[in-house]
Amino acid sequence: MSVSVFDLFSIGLGPSSSHTVGPMRAACAFVGELCDRGMVDEVTDVTVDLYGSLAATGRGHGTLEAVLLGLEGLRPDEISPELAVRRRDEIAAEGRVLLAGRRAVPLRADDIVLHPLTVLARHSNGIRFTARGHGAVPLHDSTYFSIGGGFIEREGESRGSGSTPRVPLPFRTAAELLGHCHDTGLSFGGVMLRNELAMRTEQEVRTGLLRIRDVMDACVATSVGRTGDLPGALGVRRRAPHWHARLLAQDPGRSPQYWQEWVNLIALAVNEENASGGRIVTAPTNGAAGIVPAVLHYARTYVPGAGSDDDICVRFLLAAGAVGVLYKEQASISGAEVGCQGEVGSASSMAAAALAEVMGGTPEQVENAAEIAMEHNLGLTCDPIGGLVQIPCIERNAIAAAKAINAAKMAMWGDGHHRVSLDEVIVTMRETGADMSHKYKETSMGGLAVNVVEC
Repeated sequence: MSVSVFDLFSIGLGPSSSHTVGPMRAACAFVGELCDRGMVDEVTDVTVDLYGSLAATGRGHGTLEAVLLGLEGLRPDEISPELAVRRRDEIAAEGRVLLAGRRAVPLRADDIVLHPLTVLARHSNGIRFTARGHGAVPLHDSTYFSIGGGFIEREGESRGSGSTPRVPLPFRTAAELLGHCHDTGLSFGGVMLRNELAMRTEQEVRTGLLRIRDVMDACVATSVGRTGDLPGALGVRRRAPHWHARLLAQDPGRSPQYWQEWVNLIALAVNEENASGGRIVTAPTNGAAGIVPAVLHYARTYVPGAGSDDDICVRFLLAAGAVGVLYKEQASISGAEVGCQGEVGSASSMAAAALAEVMGGTPEQVENAAEIAMEHNLGLTCDPIGGLVQIPCIERNAIAAAKAINAAKMAMWGDGHHRVSLDEVIVTMRETGADMSHKYKETSMGGLAVNVVEC
């Protein structure tokens, strides 16, 4: 197991982890290669080619602008949304990027070449960079793949290559994770924490997870303060501000009667902010970023006796991260690879497991909650209208959050024994994704994307 909870929950910008965050990281990594080779000041021209899903929905997902920002050496976890907008506008006006923040080369978003019908062998989200010097002399080229959740891989490097920290309780299957729980007496989150301690101190883990919680909270607070329509040609009206005001008036004391309305609000608010290009926590992707915060809100508000708010958040995110590892290791969290079941389905499963753990579930009950949530998201397609992460993405997060809560409650009413294992469901999800038509995997070439008139 080489995946950290901080890989699954990372801070970036909307609207997409695989189409915005990943390409920005890839462009930044390419610039790093040029810097390492001492080539930056020799570059006179850079060309960028996008392939497959990146090309098909790149304009609506902000991919082109993200690449330009990454070529300037800007990172999605560091750049503010305000600076991202300002540099995007300046690059469009000036027609050039500052390679590594210092070398001006001509490049606009419209100069990026799109190949929507060409899918590279390794992954549907392919991106190729080529740098040339005076006289169009080739200097360096690299191909990267954005494999979901902001993770990137470079062509020529094996998956999982690089330095991997040794962890005391490695696992890639739910069976192995349950085995560690039985052998050590730890919970899912406890196993995840034990492994995180191989990389950082317990205080660093706690501080980092609470920062993730704070960014999620800030995302909601920002979203409910925005008004008007979401960006793009669809003219989708923001609902979070109105819903928030209405709930504050009708439910000032957070009555359990209104739990679903609050969960819906949190999920919608996060994903409206994501659609606006705001600050987001990938959980485990941007397209599914509203589910974990929404279910976490339920755990913090409606689970009596679960502990302090800080403790609930740390336990919840660690348990969710443990289940996220299973999807990352055995299947995929990329909509372009396995459809939305890999994004919303994985997030729902992670959130269900985390809620069951906070509610005091046994490891078997936690595993059952995760299984139930994914079993009922199998086959979910990714067909964003207009290539925008808005319809059906925003509402889908609210629906999946409610599914996660129901899955946790169902598991808690059982004793943990169930016929279908989480591992079997994860493998089924992977195989279903492989069988799914390409047009239903984040290309906007099928489903709602072609059956609904954009404007």
